[in-house]
Amino acid sequence: MNIEIAEKIAKGNKIYYANSKIIKSKLLKKNTKIKVYKTMIRPVVTYSSETWTLTAKDENNLHIFERQLLRKIFGPVNIDNVWRIRNNMEIDNLIEGADIVRFIKVQRIKWLGRIQRMDQARPAGKLLYWKSMETRPVGKPRQRWQEDVMQDLKKLKVKNWKEAPKDRRTWRDLAEKAKTHKKVAVPNDDDDDTCMCKPK
Repeated sequence: MNIEIAEKIAKGNKIYYANSKIIKSKLLKKNTKIKVYKTMIRPVVTYSSETWTLTAKDENNLHIFERQLLRKIFGPVNIDNVWRIRNNMEIDNLIEGADIVRFIKVQRIKWLGRIQRMDQARPAGKLLYWKSMETRPVGKPRQRWQEDVMQDLKKLKVKNWKEAPKDRRTWRDLAEKAKTHKKVAVPNDDDDDTCMCKPK
C-alpha cells in the first residue's frame, strides 16, 4: 500500500480511538454519527488526497478501513434474534453510496477543474502537462495522476475535459454526480476485509 495512505489511515484510527466513547454512544442518532465520521475522521485520512494516484490495492484498503470503522461505530444488527456484523451492502447504504474512495475521486475532479481554470503559467498548470524526457523503467508503467482521473471522467462520459471545467456550475454538478456514481468506485470482488490497516 502507498506509504502516505497507510500513514493517513493510521491517523484516522487514532482519531477514532481517541473519541470512540462519544462516537459509539447510543445517545447519538445515526445521522449524527455519520456527520461525526465525515467531519472528524475522514478529513484526516483524505487530507491532500486530490493529488493521489490510486491503485486497486489502495482503493481496496481504503474501503476496508472505512467499513471496519463504520462497523465499530454502528455495531452489529439483530436479525430474528441473531446478532451479526453489518455486511458491505448495509454499510454502503448507511453512507448512501458516498464512500471514501468516491469522495477522493470527487476531490481529484474538483482539483482538475481548478487547475484548468487557473493561469496555465502557474506551477500546477505546468505540471499537469509536463512530460518527462527520461526513459521509463522496464515493466508495466505506473499509472499517472492525469491518466487516473481521465479514467474516472470517462466513466462519467465527460468528453471535453479541457473546456468543461470553465463552466463552474457544470463542473460542480459533475462532481456531485460522481459522489454516488456506481462506476466511479466499485469495490474489488476479492475484498476479504483484511489489510494492514485493520483496527484492533
